[in-house]
Amino acid sequence: MERAVDQELTRWKQDEQRKVLLVRGARQVGKTYSIRKLGQGFENFVEVNFEEIPGVKTFFEKSLNPHELCEKLSIYFKTPLKPGQTLLFLDEIQACPNAIRSLRFFYEKMPELHVVAAGSLLEFALEEIPSFAVGRIKSLFMYPMTFNEFLIAAGEERLEKLILKSSPENPIDPILHEITLDKLKIFQLLGGMPAVVKTYLEEKDLALCQEVIDDILTTIKDDFAKYKKKFPVVRLQEVFDSIVYQSGNKFKYSNISGEKCQVYKDALELLVKAGLAHKVYHTAARGVPLGAQLDDKKFKVLLLDTGIYQRVLGLDISSYIVSDFSSIINKGNLAELFVGLELIAHGSQRLHPELYYWHREARSSNAEVDYVISRGGTVIPIEVKSGSRGQMQSMHIFLSERNLAQGIRISGENFSGYDKIKTFPLYAIKNILHSFR
Repeated sequence: MERAVDQELTRWKQDEQRKVLLVRGARQVGKTYSIRKLGQGFENFVEVNFEEIPGVKTFFEKSLNPHELCEKLSIYFKTPLKPGQTLLFLDEIQACPNAIRSLRFFYEKMPELHVVAAGSLLEFALEEIPSFAVGRIKSLFMYPMTFNEFLIAAGEERLEKLILKSSPENPIDPILHEITLDKLKIFQLLGGMPAVVKTYLEEKDLALCQEVIDDILTTIKDDFAKYKKKFPVVRLQEVFDSIVYQSGNKFKYSNISGEKCQVYKDALELLVKAGLAHKVYHTAARGVPLGAQLDDKKFKVLLLDTGIYQRVLGLDISSYIVSDFSSIINKGNLAELFVGLELIAHGSQRLHPELYYWHREARSSNAEVDYVISRGGTVIPIEVKSGSRGQMQSMHIFLSERNLAQGIRISGENFSGYDKIKTFPLYAIKNILHSFR
């Protein structure tokens, strides 16, 4: 399956000034698959999985000289490691801290060799390594598949291209709009985990896809045991579930149980570092950068995937499939979650994700804008709605107070525009980011 990150990987391969590449992201988002695909473009490919072959860790116990390491790995894997001809892939590198330390030396002493590393719990390992290879490592962040990637994987390249050509000034054909909403309904049920998408495309069996999601959930929760040195597993489970039930609202530790807040603060930070959740911070949004005006005590939390989200929520597949789209996208704040995840995945893959919202809490004038982004030095407010146009009071308040020319409405409607509001359908989040570069 083609992923947007594949283009980033190809650019890295061709860059003569490249650094060692570190691919980061939650478990099972497709890191290994994409790197193996990249490896097909090399004469030689060596994959070192430190969890699958723990004995290889001994190579990194003494000297971290890259020439010596390559000699040992070449003998062990019976494959030459030649600069310019070989891709060395160090997978699950968090299981071997010394291998992480070796990356800086590959950059300094063997820069011609293509070296890429990946891991699902990297953030924890990196904490144990002071001043980790600053300036010597390039990070690339991966997320579950986007709806655009799903369409391409499903053989709908022409539809995906048509969506990207559409705009409020040039809406998509109404029939194709309805067809795309039906496909989006399926995607929101599946989520973007590659294994789930692959199962659906091959089997067209939603019940089987739910089983695959269950397996992924089990793997995620099994991973909680790997954090136990840092935090009790039961607290992580409580916070993980609470993220689902508090979706769309300001996250409150008091909604979890009567335990001290610090207990849950630490647990949430671990889940965020593991890539299982993303924080959306409140910002005053009086200008850019938005992050300079955030309130770190006010935030929402997004679970990493809509399929996993709906599985934890206890979705009834049969009722979902026969429901009309407008009644679905508002259930459990699914639409807002979906939009947030799409904004993150279509954003920069070189930086930690940053997402913001705006909320004014006042007795007589309570107002909230679901997301606030910046493009070209301009603040752009985004509201997520369903059904008919309805009221946009919060948006108009925000536009007036900030003296902004326009805002964006995302809903089940076709592309359109009225007053200061441009409307984009839920399936066209990528269009928004491309329209305001």
